Amino acid sequence: MSITKVTQHPTQNEELIFDRSQTGRVGFCLPKLDVDETAIEEMIPKELLREDDLEGVPEVSEVDVVRHFTRMSTWNYSIDLGMYPLGSCTMKYNSRLNEKVARIDGFAGLHPLAPEAEAQGALELMYRLQEDLAEITGLPGVSLQPAAGAHGEMTGVMLIRAFLDKRDGAESKNRRVMLIPDSAHGTNPASAHMAGFTVKTIRSNSEGLTDMDHLRELCAQGGIAGLMLTNPNTVGIFEKNITEICDIIHEAGGLVYMDGANMNALVGIARPGDFGVDVIHLNLHKTFSTPHGGGGPGCGPCCCTAELQHFLPTPRVVKAGDRYRLDFDYPESIGRVKAFYGNFGMMVRALAYIMTHGDTGLKEATEAAVLNARYVGHYLTEDFDKPFESDSMHEVIFSHKKQSRKGVHTLDIAKRLIDYGFHPMTIYFPLIVEGAMLIEPTESVGRADLDAFIDAMRSIAKEAIEDPQTVIDAPHSTRIGRLDEATAARKPVLRWRPDMDSLTKAA
Repeated sequence: MSITKVTQHPTQNEELIFDRSQTGRVGFCLPKLDVDETAIEEMIPKELLREDDLEGVPEVSEVDVVRHFTRMSTWNYSIDLGMYPLGSCTMKYNSRLNEKVARIDGFAGLHPLAPEAEAQGALELMYRLQEDLAEITGLPGVSLQPAAGAHGEMTGVMLIRAFLDKRDGAESKNRRVMLIPDSAHGTNPASAHMAGFTVKTIRSNSEGLTDMDHLRELCAQGGIAGLMLTNPNTVGIFEKNITEICDIIHEAGGLVYMDGANMNALVGIARPGDFGVDVIHLNLHKTFSTPHGGGGPGCGPCCCTAELQHFLPTPRVVKAGDRYRLDFDYPESIGRVKAFYGNFGMMVRALAYIMTHGDTGLKEATEAAVLNARYVGHYLTEDFDKPFESDSMHEVIFSHKKQSRKGVHTLDIAKRLIDYGFHPMTIYFPLIVEGAMLIEPTESVGRADLDAFIDAMRSIAKEAIEDPQTVIDAPHSTRIGRLDEATAARKPVLRWRPDMDSLTKAA
């Protein structure tokens, strides 16, 4: 008895679904057609009828499809598998309770055009979230409309523009300079420019903080509309001069916008409104747990002082007695910035997160996030260059300076980290640190996982000295090696063609 050689076997190097096609194999069963073809042609216009008999569509069974997509799903790295040490892009564990609440029929199935009388639960949820965010930030005016961090940032800058135009009248045209630190998120200068401002950059000092002398020098030049500042800043350090910074800007006639992307280090501990900040955006999709992988969905509420709240987008959710309604009566509003009232599902998750933790729980989460980052910073200082001595907040930054002496750079270290089972950290940001590696473990990570991450980074540092080529050639354990990422982004192959097999074999 001979055994036929097996040419197909289960593999994680999954073929395309087209490659798994077998002639005559189907995943459905339909009754025999009992309508005459002539009658079909009379009922359906000829130009809408297919003539190719579905040629090119893969012929596979149901189990083929299920196994194909299940195997591919195992390729994805997720928060359920391990930590995302992404600085400035908080990828914390998204509590399943929050997800369950967001799927309650009354929330998930509510039509965006439902009348107020039928949407009282949703409006109450939005109102309560506004109240909580106002308390957390110390800023009473809140709009939930912005759909992401940069969108909330843009809204905040537009509020500043509207306020200055009203306060200064025609003279406001002479106040069009927005100051932005050199370590800022790239969207900051873009938002300022789109709102009609010119940008002047503030230097950072040797401590990684805003250079106060340079700030005063720029303010003395006049025309200051405001300052866009991230705090803690993008190198993970709290701006200890924040109240003085706000005073200097206010004395120059400007307003202070704070980028709230790093609020994971402040919630329950410190309120931006108490520093003298005039407007801030928050990332519900980061600080308050909504999933944000792949760029969406998001929600970037904008919070502001009482002076600015008249300019917030409309409609705003207000309470009248024991009822809730949408209030459009704000003649000085900058107008609507998002269709309907914002990304509602993100609001449901955020309120569930806040209510689950309570005030003490939110404070504890912040303390744990800071502790975790400092723990990582402490144990990696000997192996990697730490450009700033100041204690970090929720994220810590390193440089590749020690490893680059052997030709190993930040990208190599990040790729090698994949072989150790970890998602890479943020790399090459902020630009003021050469070969930057920005690590943010968040409060979601326990000590055992932190230790494993630290051990992996130390092992890579050792490899960079003893066997640098191993790091340079990484990753080694993935299905595809080091990609030409620029070409892959610019010329992606998004559509299968029947001649793809021959192209693949030729390659």
